[in-house]
Formats: sequence, structure tokens, C-alpha cells
Amino acid sequence: MEQIKANHLGGANFKARTVKDIIKPAKSISNQLSVKAALDEMQARAIDSSPVIDQRGELLGALSKNKMNRNVGGLGHDPKTESVEAHIEKNNAYCFEDQTIAEAEQMMLNAKVGEFLVVTREKLLVGTINIEAIAQKKRWRKRLEPQSRA
Repeated sequence: MEQIKANHLGGANFKARTVKDIIKPAKSISNQLSVKAALDEMQARAIDSSPVIDQRGELLGALSKNKMNRNVGGLGHDPKTESVEAHIEKNNAYCFEDQTIAEAEQMMLNAKVGEFLVVTREKLLVGTINIEAIAQKKRWRKRLEPQSRA
């Protein structure tokens, strides 16, 4: 991996910056909660989906409020006793904290998503990054670069 090199204004080579430089903390839901407890937590945070972790902090997938409501309520299951385990969507887009920002940006563009979960190589959840944060870093970097003299 390319080493980060500071320019004369104190900025760093954007292509070498890693995802961990722009991570936002992510709140997650435990895989041991009931569907009702997970829905209550999501309602309190005003979110429609959430990453799910195990007791070690390993990312297992994500929960969707709509999917849980349809599957649990629609099938007549009791949300107070039904575990979220069966409702975890496992194929979620994520990147590693040590990948470059440029790599993560390309992965987001390829996947056509605006946000990625960020994990360690051991798949422990670290946070999220989004395409807006990457664009903001690029704009900030352009302001720091010396102007070319024509």
C-alpha cells in the first residue's frame, strides 16, 4: 500500500488516505434482541435500517424495519418473542477500514450505493462512510492543493 505523503500545505495524498480517516460511528443492533425491541430501538433513532452485530461486535448483516414488519406481522409471529436472527439481510455492501478512500469510492459507484458499512479485517463493525463525505474530502483537498501557474 502506498504510504501517505504530506504536501507542503499539510494535506495528504488523497489516493493513499484510508477509509478510517473519514469514518462516522455507526449505531448497531444486537442479534440477541427480539423483533419488537429492535423495532422500538429503530423507531427511537428514527431510522429504517440498522447494522446487526453479535456479542463480539462482528457484523452479521442489516435489519430493515419494513421487512421485519411484513415478515413478522404478516406471518402472525409474536414480535416480543421472535428473534431478529431470522430477519438479518446478510448480503450488505461493506468495505474495510484500511482500504483507500479511492477504492471505497469506486466500490460504492460500482454497487450504486451512497453508503457503506466499514469493518476491520476481522469483520468487526467500525462505522460507516458515505459518498458525500468522500466528495467533501475531495473538495477540501482541492482547496489545499497549490494553484498551477500557467
